[in-house]
Amino acid sequence: MSKITTELLLERAVPRSTRLRKIETLNLSKLQLKAGDLDPRLFSRLRHLQKLDLSDNLLEKFPNSLSLPDLRVLNCNNNKLEDVTALKQFPLLEELTYENNNLTLNDDYKVMFLLENLRLLNGKDITKQANHVRRVNSRKLTSKVTAHWKKFFHDQLPEKYTAEQVNSIKEKFLKSVQTNVVHGPSSLSEFTRWRVKMIAEEFLTYSLGLELNTDPEPEEKMDENEEESTESPREDAEDVGQVTVTPSKRKRNNSKSGSRNKKSKSQANVKEDVAVSPRKSSRVQDEPTPEKPRSSNQPVKEETPEQGAEGTQRNGEQFPKGQSNRRSSQLAGEQKSQEQDNGVISLTPVKNSEGKEDVSAEPLHFLQCHSKGNSREDFKTQLWSCVFEPLLDSGARKDPIVSSSRTVATCGGESICLIDCETGTVLKKYKVATEEFFSVAWTTLTMTISDSRKKSHNILAAAGRRGIVKLIHVAADFCYGEIKAHKKPIATVCFSPARETHLFTASYDKHIVLWDIGIPDCDYNFKASQLLVLESLSVPLRIALVPTCPEQYLVAGCENSCLAWNIKLDKEQKSRPFETIFQFPDEEGGLTTAHRVDGLAFLNDDVVVSKSSKPGCIYLWSWSRSYTKAKGCQRTVSAVILAELEWSTTDMSYLTLSTCPAKSFVFCGDEKGGVWMYNLSNYTTAWSSAKGKRSDKRIPPTQILKWPELRANGEQLNEEVLVNNVVSDPAFTYLVVLTSVNITAIWKKS
Repeated sequence: MSKITTELLLERAVPRSTRLRKIETLNLSKLQLKAGDLDPRLFSRLRHLQKLDLSDNLLEKFPNSLSLPDLRVLNCNNNKLEDVTALKQFPLLEELTYENNNLTLNDDYKVMFLLENLRLLNGKDITKQANHVRRVNSRKLTSKVTAHWKKFFHDQLPEKYTAEQVNSIKEKFLKSVQTNVVHGPSSLSEFTRWRVKMIAEEFLTYSLGLELNTDPEPEEKMDENEEESTESPREDAEDVGQVTVTPSKRKRNNSKSGSRNKKSKSQANVKEDVAVSPRKSSRVQDEPTPEKPRSSNQPVKEETPEQGAEGTQRNGEQFPKGQSNRRSSQLAGEQKSQEQDNGVISLTPVKNSEGKEDVSAEPLHFLQCHSKGNSREDFKTQLWSCVFEPLLDSGARKDPIVSSSRTVATCGGESICLIDCETGTVLKKYKVATEEFFSVAWTTLTMTISDSRKKSHNILAAAGRRGIVKLIHVAADFCYGEIKAHKKPIATVCFSPARETHLFTASYDKHIVLWDIGIPDCDYNFKASQLLVLESLSVPLRIALVPTCPEQYLVAGCENSCLAWNIKLDKEQKSRPFETIFQFPDEEGGLTTAHRVDGLAFLNDDVVVSKSSKPGCIYLWSWSRSYTKAKGCQRTVSAVILAELEWSTTDMSYLTLSTCPAKSFVFCGDEKGGVWMYNLSNYTTAWSSAKGKRSDKRIPPTQILKWPELRANGEQLNEEVLVNNVVSDPAFTYLVVLTSVNITAIWKKS
């Protein structure tokens, strides 16, 4: 195919009214293109191209000067490529696929070294592995190359040497070092020789002043990336802005906007002009679809979850021992949690001077740390789930009052954050491109470490839109694997309190699956297995294990019902329908099973707290008295209502609730940024003794925490704050509030 024909095809691939320099996505798949057809003069006009599809062509190599400085996604599947080094011309490349080419594992490692920003390779997240290749591997090889020179060649070079002598020594040294410096498995010997030659030439250049004739230095690529980053949102997110917060009643109709100026970290004590025009949160009131599981108003790339219901991968920071490393690249995209890198904005609260309210909790921190692309302008990313990290001290874990640390994991958008509630510091931040996280859960595994000793470690499971569970060893800053749990999004996950490796995943495919995630060995090999599949009538939104028998019964709040299953594993049936469906009062005074239950939690061993989309009401009901009514499988029973809690009259869905069993508290957010708190310690004894007796009147909240007015230089920061979730630690020291406007609020019990 001639270059002229290629240009004509390119012109046809985009609307005639669109100038080539404005094109961001281009599909040149299945055109029988060869390398000579990729005219650099033509591609030089595509300065803003970000996504290029060259799959199913006849490419044997890439031209070295395509001039695509902003290219982020490249698909080269099904070609005839034999070399990848020309890809270094795309320094901002983040996603690359080149399956079904004449490439090997060695080429994978070359690409990981050459492309500093690469996160996804052939659909696998390689961030951690690539960092290891660029840093740890390079450091070890450099040490070996230097040692080889000192041991065998340093004394061969005379004090005064000629150019001819230098060239002779250079030739011998390069040949010797590539032959004798060995590192890693034999399957990577080609990559090792390639890097050794590069490092050796660098060494001779700096030591002897020789002309460097090899691939660019990593430092040069870093400088190149830094230059590019001046036009990216990250630079604007490097400093933590300080914003004055005045607690007061929210004015719902006064949204103002301002501007944000960049400031240095040394000026952090100076109030800065920040963008104060959050986007209004909009939620779809009809039943969500599997393709749009929650009505988040942050734009998210639509993609098909990876196929396979039970796939697992092994990942390790070290080179695999004598094995191909192609199967060890399922690593989560993770960034270190320095605030200047994470785009964190701390909103500093100011105490209410009026002093009229009996405030039981004080606002401590307001953080904007889940921003899309670390943009400080992102007030659209919705935050969904948070859970406090358990303590590793086995003695303390036995006491429910001190069973967690002050570290909380939060998720929303493409990221997961670990936050110290006392200081408001974002300790760690994990990001996975193309993901939208909906749920996180902790477990503690006893793992065998390198010297065969056993040690307890906290593991964080995270899941969302892609139907994949990420398993993160937090202390090691390492996502060691993933489980392809469902083909549709996962609404929520939870670990069994009785079996630390048992994980439940509830999906928009209308199934709840029980997994045994296994325990990773010292090389992070692990094996996950599917133990049980529970069939639901509609999408399960919230799940809870019955505290008195967590290995026998599971309750789920669903889009159109509240169901219970027998989950005992001694039964042969691995795929089970629900055992019981619960009826609740409807607005007409009758009973119905058809109602959305978007909030569900146990207050104690028996009392269940649930919320449906029926306005103004949260139910408390008895699990034992309700379940004993069932006399067979799939029996419909009416829930034994113990009390009703007075709540907002909104019809807004997915404002979930939580409980603090040790303190007998219930928490639920509303559509105005408020947090409704109910202290039920005076009621629990009566409910346990009065058989079936129901409180006549709705119980009002003990306190409603009002959302403070967030201001920057006198300008209102936001309105229409929906509280998606609110969770306390077991001792009710901290209260973490997740919102629809990308703000995590932390309150402290006063």
